[in-house]
Amino acid sequence: MDQPVAFVGDSQPMGFFALIIIGGLAGWIAGMILGSRHWIFTNILIGIAGSYVGSELATLAHFGLRNSLDHFLAALLGSIIVLWIWRALHRTDAYPQRRM
Repeated sequence: MDQPVAFVGDSQPMGFFALIIIGGLAGWIAGMILGSRHWIFTNILIGIAGSYVGSELATLAHFGLRNSLDHFLAALLGSIIVLWIWRALHRTDAYPQRRM
């Protein structure tokens, strides 16, 4: 348990609180870009999921994440992808509204 929490992938380890802060910022900015408003906890979860997606994409592209800015940009890109997929799967027009 002495090892720090890290983004998934072969990148440098990142502390737990840094993961939450970067994840929260990435989720919030991704929500602002796509026009989705969420609570802070949801932003953090989206950012953490996005950091996983972004890190995996960086690994597939053979792009090493070397510093905090690289981690943030990967998390932001991944968060945008996660939100875009979430919105595509949960469209509001897919559920017809009942008229009264």
